[in-house]
Amino acid sequence: MFETLFAIIAPVLICAAIGYGWARTGRPYNTEMVTHLVSAVGVPCLVFTTLVNVDIDLDALGRMAGATFAAIFIMGAVGGVILVLWKQSVRAYLPALVFPNTGNMGLPLALLAFGDEGMALAVAYFTVCIIFQFTVGVAVSSGVTSPMALMRVPTIYAMILALVFKMTDSTVPIWAGNTIQILSGFTIPLMLITLGISLQQLKIGDLGKSLVLALIRLLMGFGVGLGLAEVFGFEGAMKGVLILQSTLPVAVFNYLFAARYETDPDTVAGAVVLSTVLSFATLPVLMWFVL
Repeated sequence: MFETLFAIIAPVLICAAIGYGWARTGRPYNTEMVTHLVSAVGVPCLVFTTLVNVDIDLDALGRMAGATFAAIFIMGAVGGVILVLWKQSVRAYLPALVFPNTGNMGLPLALLAFGDEGMALAVAYFTVCIIFQFTVGVAVSSGVTSPMALMRVPTIYAMILALVFKMTDSTVPIWAGNTIQILSGFTIPLMLITLGISLQQLKIGDLGKSLVLALIRLLMGFGVGLGLAEVFGFEGAMKGVLILQSTLPVAVFNYLFAARYETDPDTVAGAVVLSTVLSFATLPVLMWFVL
């Protein structure tokens, strides 16, 4: 079991450590460019090739998407109540409590732990999160509803196209499939390296508040994921991926939106860093639990 857990966690930690060490040495790294490249090219290609090639039925993907919708709704409601009772800004901190790092950490962990099936299920969770983060999340952070923001997310189009191929049982042309496969290959390594870069560059603001937000994110996510897995009757990879994705640390995108809309980005950055560091410490227990 130890060897299995180490084989799953080590690649994630090593890739993130490479990014962290790269930033510590002061070497140049254009985080904005890499983030845009991964978001606009890598992730859509990864989503498309995973959904098209994996041997999993649409019903399973639909059930995971439904469970993800429920998880986001519950975490939003619970997180909102906690912030109101705590007398903290819902606009500033709710997105950090609701949206976990389902991309940078969730996709590689699901792939390493549950194989292609886990990857496809993690992609379903990730895609639903992206939809809500770029609509509801942006609306909460900015105070303005912007449905058009979703139209600028390439991952949505990749998912729709992949489902069309899968539902019609069509074959992707070999040249296109090979190209998309190659482009999808750089996604996970770059996501993890960029995560390490971000951990070194982000500065913690209010340490106490950041730590509380980090703990809420991890504990609430685990409780919601475990509860919904029981409610939906999930077993095996579906149960493991739902709990895993729900329990991940605060997504870096939350910091980017907080910085853009000036909603206490330093504290949100602290929540990103501390929840990620804590998750690295708790990952062995979490992976043991879901396997």
